[in-house]
Amino acid sequence: MTLTAPPGTYRLVAPPPPPPRRGFLVAGLAISAVAVASVFGIAAMMLVAVAPARPAGPCDPALASAASTPVGGFSAEQTANARAIVEVGRAMGVPARGWTVALATAMQESTLRNLDHGDRDSLGLFQQRPSMGWGTPAQVRDPAYAARKFYEGLLKVDGWEALPVTVAAQRVQRSAFPAAYAKWEGQAAALVAAVGQVADVSGCASAPAAVEGVAARVIGWARQQLGKPYQWGATGPGAFDCSGLMLRAFGAAGVTLPRTSRAQFTAGPKIPRADAQPGDLVFWGANPANPATISHVAVYIGDGQILEAPQAGQPVRTRALKPTEHGLFPVVVRPGAAA
Repeated sequence: MTLTAPPGTYRLVAPPPPPPRRGFLVAGLAISAVAVASVFGIAAMMLVAVAPARPAGPCDPALASAASTPVGGFSAEQTANARAIVEVGRAMGVPARGWTVALATAMQESTLRNLDHGDRDSLGLFQQRPSMGWGTPAQVRDPAYAARKFYEGLLKVDGWEALPVTVAAQRVQRSAFPAAYAKWEGQAAALVAAVGQVADVSGCASAPAAVEGVAARVIGWARQQLGKPYQWGATGPGAFDCSGLMLRAFGAAGVTLPRTSRAQFTAGPKIPRADAQPGDLVFWGANPANPATISHVAVYIGDGQILEAPQAGQPVRTRALKPTEHGLFPVVVRPGAAA
């Protein structure tokens, strides 16, 4: 079945930093889950060999099965537009995860059709508005130009690779319906696998080590909170402080933690930081030799990375852990060590 939607149902799109605007959800869209067939199947077989894609990015379990998601029912126009978006990302050196974000956005905004209409002056694949600085009407209806402008906005988003697909899309599009992109993640990732010839869309197959059991559940739950604001004393669901995020993440995995970061230092055995494993708690304080000075906690997620609710003005994020950081404790804590 070919993607269709009634005219004039597309949301306003403007480059950051304008505030969110009134928008309109695309109505009645569906992509039939059937084997690659018809035009799309033919187009897929006609793909020529291309240079291998850069790694998809940080492991995203939500996309782990996406490459095997059946895709079909795309028209020749939709297939060509998907390929154009992918190839622009490849040429710009954007990781394959960025292609997934771009395709999910274009699916929601235009169903991968290069529209000559939309809400107000919104046009093209991404429903970009010339009046809001995206370019001329002719430019935003050029698939390559529109895709490049989207990627330029995406690359300006700090830590976008660690954000959920729908959150990363929203940081560029500024939609009044920020969760709308989520429903296209699987189909977008499947298109990246097929059109972009990416074997590991989720980035998990090349992860340094498999994370299982309690640690996997803790990290998986915590990743779903990426991008949410920091608020002192908050334990979710809309905002967190550092220990509040750990409290809820471990609670989701069946492990009970104390409320504060200082108390969480007592929640398990102490392990040298050099031997940290995914799921261990990392601590900072005024005096790394005195637990009474602890003021911050994060969870180690592997490969030298942590996930944290850092401080006011900075959302929940992942980042590299530097051994020389001021106040970093020389040991980590392993809650529920038996698991």
